[in-house]
Amino acid sequence: MMDSWLSEFAVGLSAFSIPLFIFFARVCDVSLGTIRIILVSRSRRSLATMFGFIEILIWLAAISQIMLNLTDIANYIAYAAGFATGTFVGMTIERRLAMGSLVVRVIVPREAEDLIVYLIAAGFDVTRLNAEGALEPVTVIFTVVKTKELPRVLDILRKFQPRAFYTVEDVRTARDPAHAVPQTSMRQQLLQPFYWFRKSK
Repeated sequence: MMDSWLSEFAVGLSAFSIPLFIFFARVCDVSLGTIRIILVSRSRRSLATMFGFIEILIWLAAISQIMLNLTDIANYIAYAAGFATGTFVGMTIERRLAMGSLVVRVIVPREAEDLIVYLIAAGFDVTRLNAEGALEPVTVIFTVVKTKELPRVLDILRKFQPRAFYTVEDVRTARDPAHAVPQTSMRQQLLQPFYWFRKSK
């Protein structure tokens, strides 16, 4: 039954439209794969499972056309091009979504009061610790920020401490009852790049 369904599906596609279908199918499934990986890292099991189901269905549709048309080199090129384009699109989607939070850890010389004051004035919660470095006393600064706010934090850091050592890590869970704010749902975050369609109507 599956073979007959694939055969009927292949007949409905012309020699030109098959590579085009494979290309766009690969773009879609690789992009969905990127989102699925993000969801897995955020422990969103239900959404990750749903995206994985859709992703593999699209991939099966694309690979079935490759297997039914093994002699057509255009299909191979479309498959590879779709994968490459999907990787680019997926990275773009990841940047646009900017989901989750990050912890920024900065190690600076002990005289870093101006940097700390500026970060606090910019609206970032800062925790600092006095520590001993290999050569001199240092200050370790911690702040948890939204992913989309990371460029602003790094700009401030470069302005006040251009030679500072810093690391950035993903945060799976972060909660501060003293500064609790309404959280954006994962569904709203995923649909956020498409909200401009509503505004344009």
